[in-house]
Amino acid sequence: MTAITDTTTGIPDLYPSRGATEVLTPRQDPVVWGAPDAPGPVAPADLLSFERDGFLAIDQLITDDEVAVYRNELNRLVNDPDIRADERSIVEPKSQEIRSVFEVHKISEVFARLVRDERVVGRARQILGSDVYVHQSRINVKPGFGASGFYWHSDFETWHAEDGLPRMRTVSVSIALTENYDTNGGLMIMPGSHKTFLGCAGATPKDNYKKSLQMQDAGTPSDDALTLLASQHGIKLFTGKAGSATWFDCNCMHGSGDNITPFPRSNVFIVFNSVENTAVEPFAAPVRRPEFIGSRDFTPVR
Repeated sequence: MTAITDTTTGIPDLYPSRGATEVLTPRQDPVVWGAPDAPGPVAPADLLSFERDGFLAIDQLITDDEVAVYRNELNRLVNDPDIRADERSIVEPKSQEIRSVFEVHKISEVFARLVRDERVVGRARQILGSDVYVHQSRINVKPGFGASGFYWHSDFETWHAEDGLPRMRTVSVSIALTENYDTNGGLMIMPGSHKTFLGCAGATPKDNYKKSLQMQDAGTPSDDALTLLASQHGIKLFTGKAGSATWFDCNCMHGSGDNITPFPRSNVFIVFNSVENTAVEPFAAPVRRPEFIGSRDFTPVR
């Protein structure tokens, strides 16, 4: 493959997207950047599994007592009028209930401590093979009786196109603060899909984030592409009790359905990026997204 070089940064664009047509590009980067025997909380066998599948599920990352603390903090934030009025809060288009609150590690010292917890940041360092910073953090609130889902997408496609992350050296963790059933809009991933980059068709509108955080449009794969990927890789649905967690590679094709059950599904979502992969100008968007969505603070987590 011949890389296109971005004329403003001089950095090769290994993953073209938002053009006239969809493009499937083989992954150009490692999945696990750290050495297989590097010390850390992830066992070597689990690193191999992450390399193969693009994700790693953990039955209990945090304890029941800790879940209660984080859930109370989530409830405090979503019920705070000042937080609701803040631009970092995203509301459901129909119900006008809070859907997500971004940059929670800066809003809340409770969630800041979670980011610094070695059980969390230690796994990120081990997978990415370097110090890391928080590219994005948020709490997702999916109450029962109709909370909308997140359509199929690769996070890296957006982070590359709209935030300017050059390489696939980013990992996310979703920590469940309520039980994830097979019916209440849980996370779905296509195992192995992280090995192929799907460059989506269509230009990025200015201030696309204002719409995409409620209902994704730009950066959405076609039905044909999703059918192909699902036929090749299948779909894994994640369930688990509160306190469980799913780590997944930035290029996994994933999404979640609506929650029409009475049972809420809430989680805290943290994105770690390598300090050796800091953001440049967007590769396929007219302007950067706000820093509360795509951070420009590259300070390593300590």
